[in-house]
Amino acid sequence: MPTDVIDQLVGIAPGDALDALRDQRPNARANAQASYDALFHSDEREEVGQRERLAIAYWTVALSQSPTSSHYRDLLAAEDADLLAALEAALPEALTEGPYGDYPAGPLTVENVAGLVWAPDAALSAAAGERLAAALAHTHLLVYRPRDSSADALQALLDAGWSTTGIVTLSQLVAFLSFQLRVVAGLTVLKGELA
Repeated sequence: MPTDVIDQLVGIAPGDALDALRDQRPNARANAQASYDALFHSDEREEVGQRERLAIAYWTVALSQSPTSSHYRDLLAAEDADLLAALEAALPEALTEGPYGDYPAGPLTVENVAGLVWAPDAALSAAAGERLAAALAHTHLLVYRPRDSSADALQALLDAGWSTTGIVTLSQLVAFLSFQLRVVAGLTVLKGELA
């Protein structure tokens, strides 16, 4: 049987209680793995290369301070150890709480919260390149300030050389990883309660 990444990240063994629980939703289980495979094992890399995918993946989960970051750290280390080192050096200054951002004028504006607006420093920009550096800044925005997503934010990606298709893939990566780390967190809690 092929490896199921969520099972691997949580430490679910065939036949244990969480395996049986996940088997109750076979389509959800299969679709989560299919999404992972489509994003990380796709032959279509013209718009978003594997190095970029792995950097965005590591950055997303590291910003979320998820234990799943070790999985993506290892994958990126095998692809580009220097880029991983630059990301890890930049991480302490990029970490914050959240979510931040502003709602459009209306009843939700009482929930507006100012927060860190992060951009890669010179060392990370040099290691990543302009295109990936823009994607890392956009990833930070999606993780911590999703309310501030805007046409201007997308234009910054276009200006850095991203295509519309590449931006969609970038957004899919961040969305999938946000989903995955929450599933892993929930299953980890259940695993502790079932132990």
